[in-house]
Amino acid sequence: MKKLRLGRKGKLERSPKILNEATAQVTLSDAIRREAEALEEVLASLLGPASDREHRVREAMRYSVLGGGKRLRPFLVINTARLFGVADDFSLRVGAAVELVHCYSLVHDDLPSMDNDDVRRGKASCHRAFDQPTAILAGDALLALAFEVLGHPLTHSDAEIRCELTTRLATAAGARGMVGGQMLDLQSEDVTANISRIARIQQLKTGALIEFSCDAGAILGRADARQREALRRYSRDLGSAFQIKDDLLDVLGEELEVGKATKKDAAAGKATFVALFGIEGAKRRADFFCNQAIGHLEIFGADATHLVELAEFAIGRQS
Repeated sequence: MKKLRLGRKGKLERSPKILNEATAQVTLSDAIRREAEALEEVLASLLGPASDREHRVREAMRYSVLGGGKRLRPFLVINTARLFGVADDFSLRVGAAVELVHCYSLVHDDLPSMDNDDVRRGKASCHRAFDQPTAILAGDALLALAFEVLGHPLTHSDAEIRCELTTRLATAAGARGMVGGQMLDLQSEDVTANISRIARIQQLKTGALIEFSCDAGAILGRADARQREALRRYSRDLGSAFQIKDDLLDVLGEELEVGKATKKDAAAGKATFVALFGIEGAKRRADFFCNQAIGHLEIFGADATHLVELAEFAIGRQS
């Protein structure tokens, strides 16, 4: 296994040989696109046609899931699973499950009673394209479908693996994870921010599903304790970097480029690292978390090239 090394200032460097090998294989953008296309097929199959008695809710589900999004959480599942030789057929189904949970959360977050967003992924939010009751039901159905997928034998032949995946995703999505983070986020409006509160919100609201995505690949691959801990640490720092970049895009980005409404956090008085440290301070913290995330991958060597590049992408993206 080829080693990555830390250079001056603690930044992770790859030897020219490793960089050339990585470039010769598949670029990150190509890998993201390829795996997003494969995931789209799986999701379309799982969601089924919008032509039965539940036509309207199924149509809203398909509208909210298909044809958009970066699919970064499934990408993490697939690429962490590959570290342990897991076939894509299994990791794609787990990736689909976590994407269904993510999409359910976006549908509900956009509701007027929550973040009140009219635009999502460059098009009208689900409740604007349909109506609020349909959006609520579509979100509920997406969440239920995620666990139906995880519980199916096609996801893994070992029932213990399926049970562990189901338990971990339930925790990541619930009151001790994403939902709890959303609650804290709503309560943070017009409340004086402090670093521990902001970090806790980010850890739960964004980080919980990202952490599950990395841990899921390790569960599928029956990784040892050291490997799982390295991926957990990577995922936590990646989640922090990703959320800080989201907060920066809210301040600096334009709606058409970002694909959703911007300039909303400050207007709502939300607690963010941008509010606490300013733009340049938030950028430095994002860089810090990115470099720290990359360092955790050293034990996997060049096999983790795309995961390294994903951390760099997380803070360099424009949407």
